[in-house]
Amino acid sequence: MEFEFWWLLVLPLFFSLGWLAARVDLKQLLAESTALPAAYFKGLNFLITNQQDKAIEAFSEAVQANTESLELHFALGSLFRKRGEVDRAIHLHLNLLEKKVLEPQQKLAVTAELAQDYLKAGLLDRAEELFESLNDNRYRQPALRALLEIYVREREWPRAIKAATELERLSGVPFRIEVAHYHCELAVQFILTNDTAQAKLALADAINANKNCVRANVLLGDMQVEEQAHAAAIATWKRIEFQKPEYLGVIAPKLLNSYQALDQTSEGLILLQGYLQSYQLPSLLKVLFDATLANQGPDKAAKLARKELIKKPSLNTLDQLLQAQASIEGSSIQKSQDTQLMQQAVRHAIGNRTTYHCEQCGFKAKYHHWQCPACNAWESLPAEPTNV
Repeated sequence: MEFEFWWLLVLPLFFSLGWLAARVDLKQLLAESTALPAAYFKGLNFLITNQQDKAIEAFSEAVQANTESLELHFALGSLFRKRGEVDRAIHLHLNLLEKKVLEPQQKLAVTAELAQDYLKAGLLDRAEELFESLNDNRYRQPALRALLEIYVREREWPRAIKAATELERLSGVPFRIEVAHYHCELAVQFILTNDTAQAKLALADAINANKNCVRANVLLGDMQVEEQAHAAAIATWKRIEFQKPEYLGVIAPKLLNSYQALDQTSEGLILLQGYLQSYQLPSLLKVLFDATLANQGPDKAAKLARKELIKKPSLNTLDQLLQAQASIEGSSIQKSQDTQLMQQAVRHAIGNRTTYHCEQCGFKAKYHHWQCPACNAWESLPAEPTNV
């Protein structure tokens, strides 16, 4: 292959063009960096070292030196919000809207920041009005997320359902669990006003939104019990096994009460025994043990506890065995006293440490909640408590 001499002429030209392009980019970069006040870089350094007070001072100085920069105003406003100085953030952004001539897109950006200020300050009506005005596609998703938070806090469940449905469509992130609970909350409101027909429709909508919504079937079964329809309630609660069987311990007492109301206690105990064998839930064992002790006597209860203790050693199960054993030894005072002493020692070792831990924020609750009281996440507390 022969060497093409014309490349000797073209290569220097390409080199020169590349050098010029690099010079242009370098000049632009230098111009942009020198346009920023030195206080801006000081503020960044303070942020990196987590010195927020000094960062606020530096960014305030930067804003005064460059009043035209919206980005500097936004950075300062964000710092105010983070520090809890929401009134200063509101004043900053209101001044921008009132005293500065803004392009339409700039005005939207400032409005979005002001809406965040109002939300942080708890001025929900003002925040809601501003977020609803942000119809631009770039702001629609964050605005919907903020509106959803507002609707949940104000317990406006129909509007929460609408916002979550639109947000799921736009973002592709599923909200079926949340929407199902919004329908359940709506059902609870109808139940409190004795509107059972609307409550049942809301629970059906919850199941349509999320077929694994255990709460909907729990509430529906409760309503059927109020109507003395115990057989229907049992059938409803049985569906939970095919949704999330870990919640069977939550409805086990309800199931047993309905079987007792139908004079079918033995059938109820057999059902719970089957559940226990399949899922080994501690809460199920407690309900089954108490019911066996009350309905079939201490011998059957002791046999149940002994069998489960062999399968899985547990202080709680040992406590149950000792409780049954104390009842059996009732006629022998010395044996009964010894057993009671052992039971007291076991209960002292167990203590009162049963809690539910939120998987999102770590909040500890004594009772089960469908929504975490701390972080407001739905179904973040497990169905079974833990001993800590």
